[in-house]
Amino acid sequence: MPKIIAAFNMTLDGNCDHTAGIPDAEVHDYYTQLLNESGAILYGRTTYELMQYWRPMINNPTGEKSMDDFARAIDRIPKIIFSSTLTETGWDSATLATKPLEQVVAELKQQPGRDVLVGSRSLIIQLANLNLVDEYQLCIFPVIAGPGLQLFDNINDRTVLNLIKTKTFDGGSVLHYYKPASSGSNN
Repeated sequence: MPKIIAAFNMTLDGNCDHTAGIPDAEVHDYYTQLLNESGAILYGRTTYELMQYWRPMINNPTGEKSMDDFARAIDRIPKIIFSSTLTETGWDSATLATKPLEQVVAELKQQPGRDVLVGSRSLIIQLANLNLVDEYQLCIFPVIAGPGLQLFDNINDRTVLNLIKTKTFDGGSVLHYYKPASSGSNN
């Protein structure tokens, strides 16, 4: 059964604005590998539109290997987009969800296959509130960004997480892998 993995970047102070971090080649390489090993990624409209940044690099590579490899990985992975305003995705590997998030995730978890990534702040919050995230992979950039969008605002209940492992990148970013503690200790 696939795991639902919330994979997201943020600054040391919790800011998750995509312009606040400092991804380097090593971080891009990590996420390229994660995408290549996963079966699908879920996006909300806003993050999906931000990810369109990578599409031109498919036909016009930058020459920066880590970025070009990431662009190919994000192009290949099936993307399920949750939006009430989009009518088409414009990307061959992306489809618009036709069912509610909770139902789509329940169906994905029942299918054999690879893990499913969640790459949007809004979807991570919704799935966390539904206790449907099996693992959090949070890459913390060594930056204090100040005011901005926080990843975990609007969480309904306190959730205890167990640290599984960490990965430190040469540039100073640290990836934290967490698993929710048993439901009895989430209060």
